Amino acid sequence: MSTSAKPFLQALVDAVGADAVVPGAEVAPRHLSDWSGAPPVVPLALVRPRSTAEVAAVLRLCHAHRVPVVPQGGLTGLAGAAVPAADGIALSLDRMNAIESLDTAAATLTVQAGATLQAVQEAAAAQGLLFGVDLGARGSCQIGGNLATNAGGNGVLQFGMMREQTLGLEVVLADGSVLPMLRPMVKNNTGYDLKQFFIGAEGTLGVITRAILRLQPAPRARATVLVALAGPDDFQAALALLRRLQARFPGAVAAFELMWRDFVEASLRWQALREPFEAPHPLTALVDVTGATEDALHTALESVLGEAMEAGEVADAVVAQSQAQAQALWKIREATAELPTHMRPPINFDVSLPMADIGRFAEACRDALTARWPAHLTIFFGHVGDGNLHLSTDARTVGGDEAGVEQMVYGLVAEFGGSVSAEHGIGLHKKPYLGASRSPAELAAMRAIKQALDPLGLLNPGKIFDPHPAPAHQDTP
Repeated sequence: MSTSAKPFLQALVDAVGADAVVPGAEVAPRHLSDWSGAPPVVPLALVRPRSTAEVAAVLRLCHAHRVPVVPQGGLTGLAGAAVPAADGIALSLDRMNAIESLDTAAATLTVQAGATLQAVQEAAAAQGLLFGVDLGARGSCQIGGNLATNAGGNGVLQFGMMREQTLGLEVVLADGSVLPMLRPMVKNNTGYDLKQFFIGAEGTLGVITRAILRLQPAPRARATVLVALAGPDDFQAALALLRRLQARFPGAVAAFELMWRDFVEASLRWQALREPFEAPHPLTALVDVTGATEDALHTALESVLGEAMEAGEVADAVVAQSQAQAQALWKIREATAELPTHMRPPINFDVSLPMADIGRFAEACRDALTARWPAHLTIFFGHVGDGNLHLSTDARTVGGDEAGVEQMVYGLVAEFGGSVSAEHGIGLHKKPYLGASRSPAELAAMRAIKQALDPLGLLNPGKIFDPHPAPAHQDTP
């Protein structure tokens, strides 16, 4: 620790207590990076406040001493947004984890930012309600991080992303000012909807400390089916099936996950699972539908699948007859947990595209990768019902050329008018490619918002875009 940092750290201890301030040399390794694999960075200290008042006190001190602040949630992000700054503090909200209240009549829940997603889900379920966002990292990720990255996951098709689940926020600004936006109304047209500035901002505009979330009635029944799409254009068949299901089950199609054959083959091999159909198929969809009763739901689902087969959209289908069978079908899709073990390392992409173009984009990606790296192993999958496609390439099969693969894939995303980040944000990792999805005018507007709310550039500096861009080149007259 430098001598100049000691007065600042002592001021932190005086403000929030010695037990809430961990000196940099003593910070646990898990707080030095996140799941992105970005190189670890040791901060000046890790600060673990217990209340909004303490968060405000910490930010006031950081503002006065010009010390950067990197907010941290569950550290499950994949873009490097929670990696600390060596000259700043890491601000962990893990002690602020209370579920403060749940209003069953209004179907709302007030929660502190450090509560895990699973804790919110379980609190809602105990009252016969449902929180509409679900992620594989539910036991570790925190609500504050979910909000800061506008998390999506498996429930987006039915309920939307975190942005759609949020009625109110409490946020602490860079100078320690508190914005008390905890108003549980759907209709509130009183000027700018300030809370939306902070959802998806990755902690660069303010620190989210509390939230009011919307809940939904828990479904009484759920049916799961694995569907083999029919050719010759199986992706268009997938879209036709999705629309058919949404027409028959309005607002009740809870998941529509597409898996290309390369993904299914890898999943079955990695997990030693059996082929779900008698013959392999190029494109498979995993569908969840909710309803009032199991019998009625299964009868209606089998009827619509029969119609889809007659229309040439579906070649085969397996309808789960029990919860255990449903979990077995979902196990195929959840092979993403195996990626770090079997792809060393995986080069992961989380992109969004116009729905009608996803099939063509996947083909274009595969063709471009094959032309340059004939032996590449790339798998395609995603929550395609909401336009979100994932692909992962084994770095070993492309000679470790991660930058080359990223330039190729993100270049195609730009050509197709898509987004380089559907769910995981920009952070450090996708910063070089932000221009593929944002115009110069949009980037200028984003910088103006950052300048207005954080003029010293102390909140999560260097994330999303560089804090001090180089001046534009001007030719000498």
